[in-house]
Amino acid sequence: MIAPPRQQADGDPSLAYLLACLGRVEGRVRRVVQRRREREPESTAGFKGLFISEDDVDRLLSGEDPMWMDVDMPSDRGDEPIDAWSRRHLGGDAGIRLVKLADEFGLDPLDLEILLVALAPDLDSRFEQLYGYLHDDVTRRRASIGLAIELCGFPSWSVAARGRFDRDAPLLAGGVLRVEEPTRPLLSRALYVPDRVVAYLLGSDEPDPAVTTLLVSPVPTDVSAASLISEALGHGGGLVYLVDRTGAAARATAAAAFDRLGLPHLSLELERALPAADLADVAHRALREARLQGGGLTAGSVDVLVGEPAAIRTLADAPCPVVLVGRVAWEPDWSTRVPFVAEAPIPSVAERRRIWHGALVATDGPMAPALAGELTPFRLTPEQIQRATRSAVIRAQATDSSLQLGHLQAGARGENAAGLERLSRRVEPRATYDDLVLPPDTLAQLAELTSRARFRDTVIDEWGMGGAANRGRGVTGLFAGDPGTGKTMSAEVVAAELGLDLYVVDLATVIDKYIGETEKNLDRIFDAADGINGVLLFDEADALFGKRSEVRDARDRYANVEVAYLLQRMERFDGLAILTTNLRASLDEAFARRLDAVIDFPMPEEGDRLRMWEVHLPASLPRADDLDLPFLASRFRISGGNIRNICVAAAYLAAAERRPLSMADLVRATEREYRKLGRLTVEEEFGRYLDVIRASTSIDRTPTRVSHPAAERPRQQQDRSRPE
Repeated sequence: MIAPPRQQADGDPSLAYLLACLGRVEGRVRRVVQRRREREPESTAGFKGLFISEDDVDRLLSGEDPMWMDVDMPSDRGDEPIDAWSRRHLGGDAGIRLVKLADEFGLDPLDLEILLVALAPDLDSRFEQLYGYLHDDVTRRRASIGLAIELCGFPSWSVAARGRFDRDAPLLAGGVLRVEEPTRPLLSRALYVPDRVVAYLLGSDEPDPAVTTLLVSPVPTDVSAASLISEALGHGGGLVYLVDRTGAAARATAAAAFDRLGLPHLSLELERALPAADLADVAHRALREARLQGGGLTAGSVDVLVGEPAAIRTLADAPCPVVLVGRVAWEPDWSTRVPFVAEAPIPSVAERRRIWHGALVATDGPMAPALAGELTPFRLTPEQIQRATRSAVIRAQATDSSLQLGHLQAGARGENAAGLERLSRRVEPRATYDDLVLPPDTLAQLAELTSRARFRDTVIDEWGMGGAANRGRGVTGLFAGDPGTGKTMSAEVVAAELGLDLYVVDLATVIDKYIGETEKNLDRIFDAADGINGVLLFDEADALFGKRSEVRDARDRYANVEVAYLLQRMERFDGLAILTTNLRASLDEAFARRLDAVIDFPMPEEGDRLRMWEVHLPASLPRADDLDLPFLASRFRISGGNIRNICVAAAYLAAAERRPLSMADLVRATEREYRKLGRLTVEEEFGRYLDVIRASTSIDRTPTRVSHPAAERPRQQQDRSRPE
């Protein structure tokens, strides 16, 4: 059962004030109704049901239990300004939401009177019929601009009263009031108070549903830049633009700045907005929500709003503290205010470790906090770290196991955007150092490259080894060697050691015959790679990074432009890139300075080849007793990739005859691989197994007799065509 209105207002001065104000509106309605009766006597009895009669109005105005019946209501002073009236009758404005609303949105007494007139039907349905009567139109149940001006005691031609309904006036600019039916004449346009404003005045603090889905909770961090941002918000222009970067704590910095000012704030993630959403309306609602709370707003990424200038201006010109976050450069025409522009700080290694530790402690795992130090290579925002941790916990629960490093790494990789996958092929690394058969020096260089990527933040930031050079923080390595020597697998191992995904760039999506398109494709790839935690692999890189040549025609000129652009873009790259090539000499010399490591992959020696044969013939493979792997390793000087191809082909030969793998299968598969490579089959290499090759070749060339007459006919015709 709903309590009587007076009981609902007990103990809530804000509601009592609102109901008392509504009584003032009723008093004004009474006077206007009386004037209408004096001016327009009833003569429409034949239209009963199509209008509101005088008796209906009398019944409404003499209700037995009006909503505000026990509220102190000075009906004899209806023209007194509402602010003075409220202080005289309610003893001040502490905690009164309508007064807070007026202060925050800059509403004067006339604005409040208009707002109350428009608000009345949302609080008492009797006003719908009363307004219909005053409009002489039963279908018009909300106050019009003309009616509101009349109820506030102004003539319809008052410029001051009409100006309250301008787009830039406080009521409309703040989203407190809306004017509907714009095609009607001004005085007949309907007034509407948004549901969120009505709910706020009635005591609700639930955010606007259109904003709720976009809200995020920033992770509290002790960011040194927060003091500078708080000064800019408090004593500057009230507008800050943070240039976002991968792994930067933009939202956490803004949250810390608002906390220093003692202001509540909302943090909005615009990327969550639906494609069909009206971003200007979303920005307007979010800004209204922040002002209802008496605080500020953080919104990003502005990149989403680049095509929506109205939305950017709504946020940037807001009369409350606003922090905007984006990767694009600030455009001066976005706002009439001058913003304080700064780069969002990237948390230090120690700070990232602390954030990971705090997120892991919340999981209650006994060993989880000890894993924090292993996760610092991931360039994630504090909010992404929390999401990655929750994802890891779900993975661990799904497999009914304790939280492990692999779960956390998978959760961190899950925070990667999908943009790069449309431009490259994502590979989840599975190979490890145990799968590599390489010389010790090559393995040592791979370990050094991995360490360089893992500890670059420590060396560049904490130890100050970055210097004053304006180049990216990325790590670039070149793997050079013959085909099949393990370059691509080594790139996969490096990615696996760092817990990252491997993204293999497809040259077909990069190279374009049209001038300038190749550079655009490369730019898209590098931009997407800058925003993820992954390893970028350019396989067969000499196709892109070839030497610049002497300009003899337009083709040479634009080919050189592509290489020059690539050199510049590599200089600014912040991620980990690996280039592989079979022709190291064909790469441009200017790349040498930009490469952090050049690792040569030689052809394997006999001992390494023997290990490769053993690795590629697993224990699960049924083997015959005649396998002679030392013979294969000593005689055939081929790469690991060729050995793998031979082993797979031999396994298919054995499977086709449903028997264990034999030495003959390996020899026959080796001969097939030699044909692919264009190499001769000589006795010096095949030795005593050359007869196996000859036997298999003669068997393959033996014609098969077919008894079907239709199949014999072409052969007979061929025989007749031969000369006698």
